[in-house]
Parts: sequence; C-alpha cells; structure tokens
Amino acid sequence: MSETALRPSAPAVTPPSTPGKRRRRSAYARRQGRAGLAFVTPFMIIFTLIMIAPLGYAVYQSLYTTKLIGGTSFSGFANYSTVLQSGDFWDGVIRVIIFGGIQIPVMLAIAFFFATIFDLGVARWGPLFRAVYFIPFAVPIVVSSVMWGFLLDPAYGPFNHLMNAIGFHNFNWLSGNLMIPSIIIIAIWEWTGYNCIILYTALKSVPRDVIEAAILDDTPLWRIIVRIKLPMVRPAIIMLVFINTIGAMQLFIEPTILNNYQAGVVTNTWTPVIDIYSTAISNGQYQLGAAMAVVLAVIIVAISVASLGFRGRRREQ
Repeated sequence: MSETALRPSAPAVTPPSTPGKRRRRSAYARRQGRAGLAFVTPFMIIFTLIMIAPLGYAVYQSLYTTKLIGGTSFSGFANYSTVLQSGDFWDGVIRVIIFGGIQIPVMLAIAFFFATIFDLGVARWGPLFRAVYFIPFAVPIVVSSVMWGFLLDPAYGPFNHLMNAIGFHNFNWLSGNLMIPSIIIIAIWEWTGYNCIILYTALKSVPRDVIEAAILDDTPLWRIIVRIKLPMVRPAIIMLVFINTIGAMQLFIEPTILNNYQAGVVTNTWTPVIDIYSTAISNGQYQLGAAMAVVLAVIIVAISVASLGFRGRRREQ
C-alpha cells in the first residue's frame, strides 16, 4: 500500500464569507425591511385612527362624569360600577346570547347543507342558486328589516293573515313572546347566503382523491359528508361561529326598526347596543354610555380569545 493512501486526509475547511457578501446580504435585508414597513404603515395608521384612537377616547371618557351642577369631574371607575350593577344591561346581554345561541347553529346547519349540495353537484344550475342565496346578504340590513316589518306587520302583514287563515287567530309575530324568534328568522334570511359561500369555498379545498377513495369503498353519501367533509371544514365553521357571535352581540338595527311596527316590545335596554345608544344619545350620558361600550368590548374580546384558544387546541389535537 502506498504512503499516500495511509496518510489521513485533511478536514475540509469552509472558506469564510467575504465582507462584501455580508454587506450585500445585510443591505438586501434592510431593503426588505423597509419595503415591509412601507406596506404595513398605511394599515397601521388607518387602524390606529379608526380603532385604537376611538377606543382609547371611550376609555378616557368613561372615567369622567358630567353633572348639571359641578360640570365634568373625574369619577374613576364609578361608571363601570354602575354598568356592572345594572340589571337591564345584563338582561340585554343574556337576551342576545339566547338569540345567538339559537340563530347561529340553525343558520350554519342550513348553510352547510346547501354548501354540501352545491359542492357535490347534486343541484342543477348551482351557480345560479348560489347567486340567489347570496342576494339577501347584498340587501342593506335597514332595507331588509323594513321589508320584513311589512311582512310581519300585526295589522296588514301577510304572515299574520296566513296564521289566522290556518286557525291561529290573533297571531302576532312581533309580540313580546315572538320578537326574538322573528328576528332570528330575519337574521337567518340575511346571513345564510354569506355563510354558505364561505363553507362552499372551504369544501372545494377538500382533496378530491380522499372523496374518490371513499366512493370506491362504497361509503354512503351521508358518511362522506359527516365523517370526511365536515371535519375538514371545521376551522371554517369555528371562524364563522366566532364572526356570527360578535354580530349577535351587536344586534341593533332589526329590533329598532321592528319596534316601529309593534311599539313597546323593544325597550331602550332590549340589547346592549340599544342600551348604549339610548344612554349616550337619548339621555345625554356620554360617559356612562362609553363605560357600557367598553364593557361590551371586553365581553366581545373575551369571546374572541376563547374562540382563538379553542381553535388552537383543536389544531394541536
């Protein structure tokens, strides 16, 4: 054996990077950082002006109290104490929670049903029906509330006449006992199309080979929908639950307009947002209304954090 073969080979030495390359890389990183900052800055300015600044001003106003005698003075957390001890405010919170607890599951079930039909191609003229179901979302909420107010009008509404014709005499859709179910029907009509489109888009992202493999295994259609499609679009469903819950907590336009057709059913404290509006605008108690708005914002943030935590745990599983 030769002497060269017995000699151990020297370890490979990586040549150090030259200062020129390091400078070029750092200059490129700085340009990237400046470009990213240029894209983010307009959004942060708008977000600060529209969201952060009004919220901060509301918190500032909630710490003061204006009286006829003595003017405006610092009151600390007195307004928050009044809100937390207000039974009417919490009755409104419970009312919108009941409203959302019924409306959101029913609406999402209907939306998922139609989204599944469109995804499977069972319905003919699917694009046409998707557009028809989406039209109620394009109608302004004020317009749809006025339209439904005419339909549910106690004296002249066709729905009340229909109920009287089938034997339910003196039926009133806008009575105290049926106001929440009526608003639930209106909200389902308004928002089902929007949720259906979101779920349809999520269903289209399900891998087709998974569905084809299930079909080749003679899996029943209902099992494909419940066991394959539904779990794969669960993140979209959780997101829609989160968005619709926030919308339910801000219920305002529908009950306010329907109150014009049946006065006295919807009071000034019927929902938290109506309570805030009545306190701040009608009664002129801006600081107390600001405290109520901050408390409602905290409740919505708590729901948001709980939703994000739930989504994180589901993703880890």
